Amino acid sequence: MLQQTQVKTVVPYWTRWMKALPTVQALARARPQRIHKLWEGLGYYTRVRNLQKAAWAIMEQHGGEFPQSYEQVLALPGIGRYTAGAICSIAFDQPTPILDGNVIRVLTRLFGVTGDPREKRTNALLWELAERLVAEGARGRGVRAPGDCSQLNQALMELGALVCVPRMPRCEACPVRQHCVARRLGCVEELPARARRARSTQRRFHAFILRHGAKYLVRQRPAGVVNAHLWEFPNREASGDEDERRTFQSLFGAKPIALKKLCTIKHTITRYRITLEVFTSEGRTMLPNGDRQWLSVEGMRRMAFASAHRKLVEKLAGDGYKIPE
Repeated sequence: MLQQTQVKTVVPYWTRWMKALPTVQALARARPQRIHKLWEGLGYYTRVRNLQKAAWAIMEQHGGEFPQSYEQVLALPGIGRYTAGAICSIAFDQPTPILDGNVIRVLTRLFGVTGDPREKRTNALLWELAERLVAEGARGRGVRAPGDCSQLNQALMELGALVCVPRMPRCEACPVRQHCVARRLGCVEELPARARRARSTQRRFHAFILRHGAKYLVRQRPAGVVNAHLWEFPNREASGDEDERRTFQSLFGAKPIALKKLCTIKHTITRYRITLEVFTSEGRTMLPNGDRQWLSVEGMRRMAFASAHRKLVEKLAGDGYKIPE
């Protein structure tokens, strides 16, 4: 949950998740719809699918017990070098390095590393520095104390989060300021080197809320796409100056009935700036198929929706739709 997400955002999700799925066994048995609903709103949904795949692997390959070997942890679906290092050092007090955004900032400033951290050679150097530091922590002046590796790596992350922050770092409060190369050279705020961001791309979509009685037509996104397996209202990217009536006909193969503009939602996915123009229409001629269903508002509340479309469910509910316990 903490990958790509701040702690304050994660806490309520973590609490709800642990109440619903307190064990690896419970996660392995859970239906995909349930895990997506518990994750709804956190984004990067591949993470939750990998989480369940990891639970399956733990059940099948490790007898339901979380492995403690770095190599075995790294082999679990969805776990990379940083996450494996964090688990093994913090949970099992092993001398495994970590390298997240906070640690990268601390190390580039402390050691005066001027290259782009995302560049292969610079990234390898930072991993080497992180490995040397945690190895020193494990030695603990010759007498290994329990928790040395765990505390060292957590201290690096906290230092970057609370003191060695991106802008206006609190150098006067830093416990290692006398060793900091960037402070000595007067270039603290220039490090780490920032690569140019990719230009954002504008995209425009038309979404349609089709009502038939007290139910609305929704569909499930297929595997292998952004927000895979989540639910949404039927929509399509509009090309050029294409208007909503043409989009509707292309999407459904029929002319719309009583088409009206409802609202516009703007949101961002990676480098894409998306404008979602939303329209309502009567949908009595539309038939459900494999990925489409007619659902009431209560039915939609039980499903996991893509973020922008969840806002539309909230609008239809009219009473502050929230993730259920």
